Parts: sequence; C-alpha cells; structure tokens
Amino acid sequence: MSFVLAAVVTYIPYLGVPFKWLESFFHELSHALATLISGGVVSHIALFPNGAGLCYSAGGSPVLIGFAGYSGAALWGLLLYMMASSAKGIRLSFALLGVLVMLALLFFARDMLTIAILLVLGGLFFLPLKLAAAPWLTALLRFMAMIVLLNAIKSPTYLWGLDGQGDAELLSGLIWVPAFVWIGLWLAIASACLWCCWRISLRTYS
Repeated sequence: MSFVLAAVVTYIPYLGVPFKWLESFFHELSHALATLISGGVVSHIALFPNGAGLCYSAGGSPVLIGFAGYSGAALWGLLLYMMASSAKGIRLSFALLGVLVMLALLFFARDMLTIAILLVLGGLFFLPLKLAAAPWLTALLRFMAMIVLLNAIKSPTYLWGLDGQGDAELLSGLIWVPAFVWIGLWLAIASACLWCCWRISLRTYS
C-alpha cells in the first residue's frame, strides 16, 4: 500500500515536492558523509525548490564522493523502511531522523533557501510525533521510505544524455567507466533496496 501511495504522490504536482526534497537531502548528505569519511572537508550543501541539490566540498576521494549520492539515497530509503518495521521504536526513529536533519542544518546549511527546506523536512519528522499514534507513524515512515526509494530509482534516469554533467559523467571522467554503467549500477542498487523492503514487508505481515 505504501508503495502504491508513494508512486501516486510522486506524480502529483506540488504535493510531492517536500518528499522530493527528502530524497535530495539524503543524496547530498551521502555526498557529505563520503567526503568526511574519505578525509575531505564539507563547506556546505545547497537544496533547491525543484528537488536539485549540491554538496560543496574539498579533498576526499572523488570516486567515493561521486558514487555515494544516488547509492546513498537508496540505502537511506531502505534504512527508513527498516526503522518503520519496529512499532515499539517508531517515535524514537522519527526523533532521530528529525535530529539528523537539524544537525545537517546546523553544520551544512548556509543559505536561507536551504535552511527553509531543511526546516520543512525537520517538520516532517517532528510534527507527526505530536499528532499521530504509533500505527500511523509506522505507516508514515514506510511511505517516506518508499518516496525516497522511488525517487532514488527515478533520479539517475535523468542523467541519460547529459553531456558532461552529473555524477555519472564525473565518475566516467575519473576512471573511464562509461556513464551508462554508473547509471545502471545506481538503478540496480535502488531496485535491490526496494526488493529488500518487499521482503521485510512479507516478514512483517506474515
């Protein structure tokens, strides 16, 4: 059910925009974490109303950083779905995710537009804690996870035909693997994460 609802919402103008920001946030956060893990420095991230984003950094492993965006967003979607599988800890899960967004705002946000978008995303995690019971929170987090995963599947397809732009072209220039290979790999990772969510749902409802 969460998959169907998420698929519908992603195609509804305006309504799906905040959830697109969610996938973009996890994408750019993955770039930032890969930078830090590989010894680089993150200046800031920027999020835009159309769902695009940028991570400004220096140093680190360009290959790891470039690969981390789309793959990381898919893995975050899987993590959200796994967190939603535990009704007992669902409130803690929402609180931790809200804190994660606020930490990103504190350390990585510099412009007012990015700050505003992160405040909206923080609200997506903090406000339901006041308004919803545990079963509703579980359903909402599953829905968010599906939104992130579906966008993680859709987003790499936008890279087809981009000449010299995007993470796939960046990686292609670094290690001479064609851009379509990277796009296919990201699609495979996101699809595998979606399959894992399906397996989790079978265990949950069996």
